[in-house]
This record gives sequence, structure tokens and C-alpha cells, in this order.
Amino acid sequence: MSRLIKFKDTILEDLKDPEYARKYLSVALSEYEKDKDSVAFLTALRDVAEARGGLTKLAKKTQLSRENLYKVLSSEGNPRLDTIEAVLHGLGFRLDVQSIKKKAG
Repeated sequence: MSRLIKFKDTILEDLKDPEYARKYLSVALSEYEKDKDSVAFLTALRDVAEARGGLTKLAKKTQLSRENLYKVLSSEGNPRLDTIEAVLHGLGFRLDVQSIKKKAG
């Protein structure tokens, strides 16, 4: 159990870096695109929020209630697009659309 706690602490420390956090969220979103499992992306959002001061601080920035954030970022969460946008903005990020690169051949 001690190793798991140290790993989580290390990840949370790394997620304080904006570029690391951006890549972390990007990978989680890419994985969602492959397997349609939104839990990993919601967990990634929660991890970044925790690393940047917690859900209470994020609630103040987004004007969403802390209880609502806990609910939508849980494994049972099914947040609306405007909620995801508010969370991302509160964390210093935004939604982006990219072209799908087609394989040559």
C-alpha cells in the first residue's frame, strides 16, 4: 500500500506542471476515444484538480458546487459538455478539435 501512496503522490506532484497535466489529459482522452470508457478521463480530470488545489478550489473557479464536481467526476459521472468545458477552463485548459490523420496506403 505504501508504494501505491508514493506513486499517487508522485503523479500529483508531476500534475502541477501545466504541460505534464495537458499531456496526461490528452492521453486519457485518446484512450477514451479507443475504448469509450469515460471513467479514465474523469479520473484524470479529478487527478489534475487534486494536484492543483482540490475540488473546493476548482468549484470556486468554475462556479460549480463542490458536490456537483464530486458527482460528475466520479466513476458514475456523466457530465454535460458545458460542465467538462467549465472544469477544463478552471484547470487552465480548453477543448480542442483535431483532424483525424488517415493512414497511408
